[in-house]
Amino acid sequence: MMKKKILFAMIATATALTGMSAAHAEGAYVGAGITGNRYNFDIPGATSADNHSGYKAGAKVFAGYDFDKTWAIEGGYADFGSKDYSYVTSAGNGSVKSDSHGYYLAGKATMPVSDKVGVFGKLGVAKVKNSLSGTGLSTGISGNDKTGVYASVGAQYAINEKVSLTAEVEHFGKSADQGRKATGLALGARYNF
Repeated sequence: MMKKKILFAMIATATALTGMSAAHAEGAYVGAGITGNRYNFDIPGATSADNHSGYKAGAKVFAGYDFDKTWAIEGGYADFGSKDYSYVTSAGNGSVKSDSHGYYLAGKATMPVSDKVGVFGKLGVAKVKNSLSGTGLSTGISGNDKTGVYASVGAQYAINEKVSLTAEVEHFGKSADQGRKATGLALGARYNF
């Protein structure tokens, strides 16, 4: 439900901004941004003062090449941040720490809404490393690397010919069994060469 609301808000924002002037047509670009990522820990029978789920901020860098106003290729790296969870069960206490980051390579299709605003979708592959460590009952827990589908929908706004702002919902491979979930938000800025 939240994803649908976010997508609707991005489309509504893009529609409201129609009537402004020109986005970059072709060439290389680089960018950076922040990510908002959901974490969830599911320990059977656990009770705790800590929240077993929540959001963490992370960082993202990316680069790509626009072949024309519609088609591009993009790759990037995202650090999804880390989150700790301490818990109590009838068998004892424990804690888990999750730390995740990933890479992606994707094709990108952009549909101009106006001269300055476009909506886009990306589809490709992602490799995500989910590191887990634990204490107490969770000693010996380990994470895993997962490769899966990378997909994104978003909007971009051209401030001028060189600089654009982006907002997107990203699906980064597969969710970890404990820790980071696959879908998050990203806000960024890109520079066109």
